[in-house]
Amino acid sequence: MTAALSLAGVSKRYGGVTALAGVDLVVPEGSFFGIIGPNGAGKSSLLNAVTGFLTPDAGSVRIGKLEVQGLPPHAIARQGVARTFQNIRLFAGLSVFENLQVAAEARERGDGEVAARCDELLVRLGLDAYRNAAPASLPYGHQRRLEIGRALMTAPRILLLDEPAAGMTTPEAQALGAWLRELRDERSLTLVLVEHNMDLVMAQCDRVHVLDRGASLFEGTPAEVQAEPRVIAAYLGDGSPP
Repeated sequence: MTAALSLAGVSKRYGGVTALAGVDLVVPEGSFFGIIGPNGAGKSSLLNAVTGFLTPDAGSVRIGKLEVQGLPPHAIARQGVARTFQNIRLFAGLSVFENLQVAAEARERGDGEVAARCDELLVRLGLDAYRNAAPASLPYGHQRRLEIGRALMTAPRILLLDEPAAGMTTPEAQALGAWLRELRDERSLTLVLVEHNMDLVMAQCDRVHVLDRGASLFEGTPAEVQAEPRVIAAYLGDGSPP
């Protein structure tokens, strides 16, 4: 197994609050890897540690074999890492097309090839009819797709998704999950999904890592996670009525 991303003993404290407590995990190259846990478990802190928005107090973060702990976000992005955020962060003053274009031009010279790639991705995102529209005019699910598309324009090898199904209906979340898996296969991506929608996680992820209070609680296949008593107690519940 080749590791696309690995963390060893990653810890972070804010005063008396422990955000991450010695987290160890390995994300295999080409996998669809889920990270779950209750609110405050450290999921977003973990993504921030990987992408350089947070500097761990201890431990190691590697992209492939390269140690990236302590590097700024732009340097980590150059290693082929892109992410989305819990709260959609689109450029309101730019069109849908321009949101994709500016992401690509952050990495390369703006030319006809960039424009062609933007047009191609708009079709793949199902957003070609909205090419010149303002992002705020798009349906919510389409805004999420645009944010993911903007990350894809940086040509990542690893794509980190922070609750992309938040606010979606069940059919929208199911469609998103299937679409993400297709993208993973088409572009040879490694996907890391932080998500509270358990139907999406269990249907699409190859492996799932469970965090609780900043620490690694359990990791396994979706079936193993759903059957693990510690995970049921900490997060999933047993499905019985209150």
